[in-house]
Amino acid sequence: MKYKLEYKYRVKKEEVYFTSDWMDQSTAIIIGEDMERSKKGLDLSFYDENGTEWSLKELIKLYAEVEEEPHDFIVYFDGGYRKETNTAGLGVILYFSQGKKKYRIRANELFHEMETNNEAEYAAFYHALNLLEELDVKGATCEFKGDSQVVLNQLSGEWPCYEESLNKWLDRIEQKLTEMKINAKYTPIGRNENKEADKLATQALEEKRIYSKMQII
Repeated sequence: MKYKLEYKYRVKKEEVYFTSDWMDQSTAIIIGEDMERSKKGLDLSFYDENGTEWSLKELIKLYAEVEEEPHDFIVYFDGGYRKETNTAGLGVILYFSQGKKKYRIRANELFHEMETNNEAEYAAFYHALNLLEELDVKGATCEFKGDSQVVLNQLSGEWPCYEESLNKWLDRIEQKLTEMKINAKYTPIGRNENKEADKLATQALEEKRIYSKMQII
């Protein structure tokens, strides 16, 4: 979850209001504490991406409660389709923080009875949600990055979805997002930025199963 800071700065008898850029929770707390110590800012208020307002004290308390829970999720996904066998390779890279450590999960899956490449992309996205569910993720903000304009734009509501097979995946995904109370952000990226997930999808089609979790710097 990202936060922005709003405060007022007094110059002689004038008060000027400022709003910060979006920043992560720990950075917001550091800046807020510094401003309180230096008395550079007055009436500090923090707002999260859902529009909820927090005081500095409330934000510090929240940080202590959630620090040990997985957070700051970034998910890369990709689906590869093999028409000859109607199979799909699903590749997912999941980055997240827990405590003061950062982790990466790499996972793939082979899925049968696929009809199109777009359906494979949807299946890859759904596989990413299953991985998040295994981590018991609830109420988190997750950024999903992929090179499928169709999937990301249909999920965000920018594009309509007319194909019945894709609508079924769309409904399943939206239901799971609702159940997990995930605040989803969709970021289209180029294929060059999605090479790692694409490689995992290809390896799944070659029946090379991969699952790894490691701490990263």
